[in-house]
Amino acid sequence: MVDLKAWLSQQREKGELRRLRPVIRRRNGRIILAGDDARELIDFSSNDYLALAEHPALIEAAQEALQRFGTGSGASRLMSGDLAVHHELEEAVAGLKGKEAALTFGSGYMANAGIIPALAARHDLIFSDRLNHASIHDGCRLSGARLVRFRHNDLNHLEELLKEKRGTGTALIVVESIYSMDGDRCPLRELVTLKERFGCLLMVDEAHATGVFGAKGGGVIEEDGVSSGVDLAMGTFGKALGSYGAYVAGNRELIDYLVNRARSFIFSTALPPAVAAASLAAVRLIRQEPKLRHELHEKIGYFKGLLRTGGYSADLGSSQIIPILLGESGAALDKAELLRKLGLFVTAVRPPTVPEGTARLRLSITRHHSPTDLSQAVTALLEIMD
Repeated sequence: MVDLKAWLSQQREKGELRRLRPVIRRRNGRIILAGDDARELIDFSSNDYLALAEHPALIEAAQEALQRFGTGSGASRLMSGDLAVHHELEEAVAGLKGKEAALTFGSGYMANAGIIPALAARHDLIFSDRLNHASIHDGCRLSGARLVRFRHNDLNHLEELLKEKRGTGTALIVVESIYSMDGDRCPLRELVTLKERFGCLLMVDEAHATGVFGAKGGGVIEEDGVSSGVDLAMGTFGKALGSYGAYVAGNRELIDYLVNRARSFIFSTALPPAVAAASLAAVRLIRQEPKLRHELHEKIGYFKGLLRTGGYSADLGSSQIIPILLGESGAALDKAELLRKLGLFVTAVRPPTVPEGTARLRLSITRHHSPTDLSQAVTALLEIMD
């Protein structure tokens, strides 16, 4: 057994020991942390990109579902927990992603841990981007398939590996459309061409893209016009959609197969009705109100413009996620603490979430942020980086 005390001590010395810090209030893009003397901080670590978690339409839908169904679904979907609202949500998601059908899961982690092992097994191959989310890596391991990792967003490297290792069995390529820690974007059009050339299945995790990109909020696969070339479009409700849970969308046959094979779906209690209803309201909202996205992208552009004007020359990514690379974990923690003193809550992201030597501050821009908030954040960042 691991020496727990020694391991914790080692993590503490490296600056990589994680601790929970309760939020005692959260409203309008601001939070108060326990033990912070009731100081309000501007939250730059939230994934509530479109500020929907406090939207009246979602709250009303959740309250109505609570009155109709109570707090829980009471069982798994294949027992008695299969509610009409789950099916309405899945139909709406399928429409959003340009697919025939969809299936909901308890979380993004559960989705990836269930979908991937259902599709790939011992004698199959999975080609996975090196910077994919931990849930994707764990799903690959659970599958028992042979895992081949390619350099981040390097399709030339992927092509070389496909030529060398593809073989004749099932091959699955897994990527994210927007990467959660770097904020960069996958070249999906080129990737679809490659997957078709080599006869692979393609799964795209759109957790940080759904709601934010695409004319109707359908993500990068909609914006790039590749919905038909993506076999599985996975994503979450807990980020831009302001709720909780996850989904996968694909053709009807594939979804029916996952109902019967994805263990994290089969053996889990269904999403609470209030959560499913809030997610349904969010899906409808993002399709009906493109101004939500437009406002967010205006703020992203404004923030990045201020940073560049202030002399910050490093890559700012192509999304609402902005990494400020610092290298060592201690440096990231120190800078995050300095920002807290200046009224900003920005998380220091450290290994193993990111590779060794790439600890960073991860900022996410949301609709909550006013021009004043964004200007204050830029001033503070430039000050601590001197």
